[in-house]
Amino acid sequence: MERELALEFVRITEAAALASGRLMGRGDKEGADQAAVDAMRTVFDTVHIDGTVVIGEGEMDEAPMLYIGEKVGAGTEPKVDVAVDPVEGTNLVAKGLPNALAVMAIAPSGCLLHAPDMYMDKIAVGPQAKGCINLDASITDNLHAVAAALDKDVQDVTAIILDRPRHAAIIKEIRAAGARVKLITDGDVSAAIATAIPNTGVDILFGIGGAPEGVLAAAALKCLGGDMQARLTPDGAEELARIHQMGQADADKLLFLDDLVIGDDIFFAATGITDGDMLRGVRYLGKTAETHSLVMRGITGTIRNVYATHILSRKPHFVARGTDCPPSTK
Repeated sequence: MERELALEFVRITEAAALASGRLMGRGDKEGADQAAVDAMRTVFDTVHIDGTVVIGEGEMDEAPMLYIGEKVGAGTEPKVDVAVDPVEGTNLVAKGLPNALAVMAIAPSGCLLHAPDMYMDKIAVGPQAKGCINLDASITDNLHAVAAALDKDVQDVTAIILDRPRHAAIIKEIRAAGARVKLITDGDVSAAIATAIPNTGVDILFGIGGAPEGVLAAAALKCLGGDMQARLTPDGAEELARIHQMGQADADKLLFLDDLVIGDDIFFAATGITDGDMLRGVRYLGKTAETHSLVMRGITGTIRNVYATHILSRKPHFVARGTDCPPSTK
């Protein structure tokens, strides 16, 4: 894929963030998500790719746009797999909480795991601890291995994990090992990426979260030189069958980073919707708006921070579902 595509992909996440950000703190997570979907889908049509959505808003009968299998882009080469999460952290936007993102990953066709919409057990670290983690080892052993790789005492290692009842035993073991814990309410894509970004204060991610989000996080970690292991955790026979339908014979397989994202010819882009550890949220300044994005290319390891100013029309291009533009003053 050509490097010139990087800024085209940023345009897509910027549009989603600008549209969704208008609903920050208004308690409407569905509206925030729909606004982002509409905006993202519109901009996709202007980008010169022949894309197929492999991770998106769900199956065709569940989502009118950005559904799994949908064709996106202008229909020209290159042929690519597309993974999107128009709002990573819909609850965060609805409540005005930190770390909501608009994210996407692009790779050559067949290079992104077609992850079913179910849970996945995950462990992730940054470049310094690459090769030191083992999902099948104990929490304590992983903490000690990461501490050694980072030249830290275990008591100075910070683990990030979703604050869920299912993680009670993991949180208890982290604390018993003497490490620090950062609990988050939503958004484990940004949490996984934070392990590989300097000065976020996060060293390792543990816990069970969405499988599609796991693939998006893996794409970012590939670009950043980090590491990740995962395993699908199907709930019942229906989800087990879904794994097999998506081409995976062994539902219990330990998935390494190269299983989640094949090769290095990948792009990852994210734009902040609300302020977070890595990205600043959207700022609406009357006639203009400002965004902060991150775009990465795996094949070169290039990481770009993109600060953009957008001219806002009197009538927004992307209007959230259930909202109306103010009446004309003319």
